[in-house]
Amino acid sequence: MRNSRLRALCFALPFTLPLAFSACTVPRPPGKVTAPTPVQWSTPLPHDGSLPVMAEWWRQLDDPLLVELIDAAQAASPNVASAAARIAEARASRVAAGAALAPNLGANASATRSNSPTSGFSGLGGTGGSTSGGSASASIPAITTLQAGLQSNWEIDLFGGLRAARDASQARLDGADAKWHEARVSVAAETANAYFGERACRRQLAVAAADTQSRAETARLNDLSARAGFTAPADAALARAGASDASAKLTQQRAQCALLQQSLIALTGIDAPTLQARLDAAPVERALPNVHAIAGVPAEVLAQRPDVYAAELGVAAASAEAGSALAQRFPRLTLQGSIGRLQFRTSGLRETVDTWSIGPVALSVPIFDGGTLAANVDAARARYDEAVALYRGNVRQAVREVEEALINLQSTDQRAGDADAAVQNYQASFDATSARYQGGLASLFELEDSRRTLFAAQTARVSLQRERAEAWVALYRTTGGGWSRPGTTTTSSISK
Repeated sequence: MRNSRLRALCFALPFTLPLAFSACTVPRPPGKVTAPTPVQWSTPLPHDGSLPVMAEWWRQLDDPLLVELIDAAQAASPNVASAAARIAEARASRVAAGAALAPNLGANASATRSNSPTSGFSGLGGTGGSTSGGSASASIPAITTLQAGLQSNWEIDLFGGLRAARDASQARLDGADAKWHEARVSVAAETANAYFGERACRRQLAVAAADTQSRAETARLNDLSARAGFTAPADAALARAGASDASAKLTQQRAQCALLQQSLIALTGIDAPTLQARLDAAPVERALPNVHAIAGVPAEVLAQRPDVYAAELGVAAASAEAGSALAQRFPRLTLQGSIGRLQFRTSGLRETVDTWSIGPVALSVPIFDGGTLAANVDAARARYDEAVALYRGNVRQAVREVEEALINLQSTDQRAGDADAAVQNYQASFDATSARYQGGLASLFELEDSRRTLFAAQTARVSLQRERAEAWVALYRTTGGGWSRPGTTTTSSISK
């Protein structure tokens, strides 16, 4: 009875020790910290930062080509692929950190045939020969020794060091996932900017082509008039100079459009002929969706940014790593155990022995290491302080980016009406000057000055349209691109 109680106590001791020491978990720095944000945006936020609305921003354009280009760019992006690889790496690290909390189990098997009865025992000598001469070894029958066993080793997490390492790995994994979404949102924004730039370039190309054609016709008519003696040679030369200048600008504009197409080819991985055909078939004029100024809460909008969430998880991971480093300064308890079977075979006889052991239960206490463990704790705490500073800096930068996008979007919206009115009035002025010139009531200088003014106004309107598109894309990116942190139900179609 006494032996059975002692055996039961030996079995129970390794499992009750963790409970006895569970209150000894070392403290960690705060896993969550606050970052100051303004109570309200200084500029009204369109859509109130609504996730369903932002998640469908690209769809609102009713432009299938843009959606196709974004999907292709995300599939071809090396940044997205790299972020996906980091997720796989972080997931493997998380599995390894979680496995450290559980016992490990190993197996071994061996077979030996010898005329030495001790050769089958692990750790004992035995060379297969006898030490007493050939006649003695000849009288000992050959013995076959078979061994098989399982060994287990378990570090009991007395002070929470292994749990802290597991929590840190989980935070790193969640952060890697958030950065993958951030990479996809960034690629979508970059592709959209390149696409809108190409569309704007084509609109400007049409303006430049019309201007070139008009100037060429004016130069032709002036040449005819100069040959007939009705127009001064200086006026004809001025007309030819204007036509040449317009032709040069048209050539330059074509080159800019070709460069923008090359950037789209590099982003999407689509071959040049296919992309060229798709761009030629798509309408150049695409109106941006209307935005309505509705106040939004900065904290709610910033929570939708994957980079802010990743920085927040970086603080949690650094906190857990600091706790893990501190736990290394405390005693460590390990438990070993094994079970096995040993079998001897000789001269038709067979003998089997089953073995098992629990222990040793080993307690290791760091006493002197030259300050290594203390230095590791200080380094982990410094990394935690750095993570906190980076997180707060990330929040401040996010607030700035959103505010800038809102200001730019509001500014371009307010200037759009003036730009349209300027083009309409300059067009009316040019038409009137052209009619006066044809009637001999205006000089060529007046006509060319009116044409240059109209061309500048048309160019400014196209540039404003592109600027508005870029501000719109910047607002999409800075507010998270429709991504939502884990725990919410709405997910951006761009982030899937």
